[in-house]
Order: sequence, then C-alpha cells, then structure tokens
Amino acid sequence: MSRRRVASVVLKKNLSLHRRLTRIPRQCKAPLRGTQPAMTLRYAFWSFISGTLGILAIHWVTQLVDYPLLIGSFGASTVLLFGATDSPLAQPRNLVGGHLVSAVVAVCIVACFGSTPLAMAVAVGLAIFVMNLTHTTHPPGGATALIGVQAAAGPEYIVVPVLAGALILLVTAIFTNNVVYHRRYPTGAQILSYYNALKGEW
Repeated sequence: MSRRRVASVVLKKNLSLHRRLTRIPRQCKAPLRGTQPAMTLRYAFWSFISGTLGILAIHWVTQLVDYPLLIGSFGASTVLLFGATDSPLAQPRNLVGGHLVSAVVAVCIVACFGSTPLAMAVAVGLAIFVMNLTHTTHPPGGATALIGVQAAAGPEYIVVPVLAGALILLVTAIFTNNVVYHRRYPTGAQILSYYNALKGEW
C-alpha cells in the first residue's frame, strides 16, 4: 500500500472519529419529559409496594437463617424487577445468571489477585464480558462483582448471599408482578426466545 493511500485511510478514520465526537453533545440533548410516556400512578405505586416487599423478604430470610443475605446490588436489581418488569435485563435468566456469573468472577479475581483497586476494576470489566458472552447481562451484576472483591469474598459468596438473595428476589417478583392484572413477569417474549435458544442448542 502506497504512502498516499495509507495517509488517505488515516485521514478518513480521523474524520469519522471527529464526526462521532461532534455528535455527542447533540445526542445528549433530550426533552425534559423524555421520549417515553410517563408511568401510570398505578404502575408506580405497585413498583413501590413490590420493591419494598422484595427487600423486606431478603431481610426476613436473613433474620430467619441468621446470616446476612442483603448486599447493595440487590437494590439495583429491585429497580429492574419491580420498576421495569418488561426489560430483557430484568428477566430470570439475567437476574440469577448475571449475579451468579459476577460472583464467580469476583471470587476468582480475589483468589488470583487479592483485593486491590486494579482487581476491583478488572472484576467489573470481566463480569460484563462474561455476562455478554453468556447472554445474562444484568447491570447490578457489576456491583456484585465489585462488592465481592472489596470484601475479599471466598467461594461461599456465590451461594450466600448472592444466589440465595437473587432467588428470593425472583420469587417475590414472580408473585407481586402477577397478582395484579396490569403486570406480567416473566415476559412471554423472553421465555419464548429462551426456549428457542435451548432447542437450538439441543
């Protein structure tokens, strides 16, 4: 490839990057009320009730078994499960799988590199990477990985509090999101796509 051609390719890439960067301020602009219609008062009120019950359920089980099961990332999961029930990121596979994958990553990072700032950063990035590959992306999973490395968690972290807490939230979400007629969880589309994926694997 001639120097002139190389220079032309580099120039085009620089121009393309410049265009993308100059578009960022415009992309950040949004109407004050947003593009989506506001949630109804009924939906918002039930989000409040069910979200409160979700966290209380973990607390009640904590008292019952006398073992701490409540970690910060479950608060973020609660927002998705009870405030955005239709989101693909809130479905059972993502909830349980995302937390589990992130907990495993945290335990492995602690075992290999300890609990350093770099280890925390790598754990979050690696958790995102593995969740993407396994189709279990759940944003609170990043917090689960971070919390695990910060606490220098051992293998038990995967089961308690992570798996136990995620399952308690899942049971609560299935109950509270189906006892009222204006909600449904899990969403049918998510279940169908998961079923088709399993059929493809077999």
